[in-house]
Amino acid sequence: MKRILNALLLAGGCLAATGVQAKLNIFACEPEWGALAKELAGDKAEIDIATTALQNIHQIEPKPSLIAKLRRADLLLCTGAELESGWLPQLTRQSGNAKIVSGNGNFMAASFITTLDKPAQIDRAAGDVHPQGNPHFHLDPYRMGVIADALATRLELLDAANAPVYRKNLADFNARWTAATKAWETKAKPLAGRKIIVHHKSWAYLNNWLGLVQVATLEPKPGVPPTSSYLVSVVTTAETEKPMAIVLAGYQDPKAANWLSKRSSLPIVTLPFSVGGDPMSKDLFSMYDSTINKLLAAAAK
Repeated sequence: MKRILNALLLAGGCLAATGVQAKLNIFACEPEWGALAKELAGDKAEIDIATTALQNIHQIEPKPSLIAKLRRADLLLCTGAELESGWLPQLTRQSGNAKIVSGNGNFMAASFITTLDKPAQIDRAAGDVHPQGNPHFHLDPYRMGVIADALATRLELLDAANAPVYRKNLADFNARWTAATKAWETKAKPLAGRKIIVHHKSWAYLNNWLGLVQVATLEPKPGVPPTSSYLVSVVTTAETEKPMAIVLAGYQDPKAANWLSKRSSLPIVTLPFSVGGDPMSKDLFSMYDSTINKLLAAAAK
């Protein structure tokens, strides 16, 4: 036993002498935050992501595997604005990991930006509304820039030894992100003023940024499936407003979009919505590339 203890102490001393240290464990609720953490932390963190772009974030099953990942997390990195309220509190509670409940180990991106579409009053009859505003702000590059700055600061607080790395990675990301944003805006100019019909109110920030005009949704209320009579009214709107396309995310049921497309001859544009939402969207940059390319292809028809 003494020999084993001495060996362990010696191994620990060797690790310390060579500067080897444990990586940060980051638990990201959505792929976009996992991708941002990768940009800023690089090889200084192990990143677990709870969901994929092909899952409805409102309907995540709190699996034991997710609890185990949360249990070892140093940082909980999520959207906030109650987007994960249906499953995250249960996971956090069952993980027993107090350091991610509040303080530096808890990072809710919504806390660092101003949200759109905050309801004046909360009414269950209005459907699946978010009291703190629309939570899909990862589709706005300017808000993403603000969040990147805040996240880098948080990483420095949690891992001061690697603070220079996080600062360098942030500077590199900001330079590339600023250049990419300018390029996207130039490329997307033909989309300004173009009308679209959407499945769900997922695109407020994208519309606001690019100047797209949302004329109808396939859901009569957020999260409420459409009735036949409601879809007929959307056909009338399509005939009047002449939108360029029906827009939905890869995780959304295309049934209503297919029905409307057949009756209106409108193309369906399935956008990635998050990293991994289509084969091209391997990181934040390519996700934005794919989104704009697909919209431009629809506008050119």
